[in-house]
Amino acid sequence: MVQGAVPPSVTQLIETFSELPGIGPKTASRLAFHLLRGRSEPAAPTQAPPTLAPPTLALRLAEALRNLVENTRFCSQCFNVTEQDPCPICADLARDHGLLCVVEEPLDLLALERTEQYRGVFHVLNGALSPMEGIFAEDLRIKELELRLAKGDIREVILATNPTSEGDYTAAYLLGRLKHSGVRVTRLGRGLPMGGDLEYADAVTLTRALESRQEL
Repeated sequence: MVQGAVPPSVTQLIETFSELPGIGPKTASRLAFHLLRGRSEPAAPTQAPPTLAPPTLALRLAEALRNLVENTRFCSQCFNVTEQDPCPICADLARDHGLLCVVEEPLDLLALERTEQYRGVFHVLNGALSPMEGIFAEDLRIKELELRLAKGDIREVILATNPTSEGDYTAAYLLGRLKHSGVRVTRLGRGLPMGGDLEYADAVTLTRALESRQEL
């Protein structure tokens, strides 16, 4: 970005967008200037120069981000993102609370929920083990998972980490931590492509993966 050609406030927005996953500098710039579209009518010679009209999308985005920061939190039981604690899934007495599905991220939870086939509860690790990126066991919600199992209410844990090297490593590590818990531990079936993410899998594939889960 050429210094002086862009106001500091716009530069800050572009730099902030660039911090988001999958957003490069060019995409960040397009997003920022898209939010600025919508000038007022040209001013008459005797009037003040025209200014940027308040973009409705930008204001709605600002309001959505404010609500996100002020109203969301992690569920104290499953660590999914929620506005109430416990979250609606954990609070649902109609679900099978003896069946616990462990996922990496909230998006993976949403993918499994879209199948409408899984009626157990979840535990969100909020990441996967990746020593090369500095993500270790203490950075994930593994101790909290062990505390849930220690209560004795869980009969089966489904390891639904992604079929990636990090997901496989995380599943193997969890198996080592959980094998003496007395709880049945299974893994999603390999209907999922290697290297893929649960959030991108279709409902039929995820349903088959649930149905064909394997004992570990």
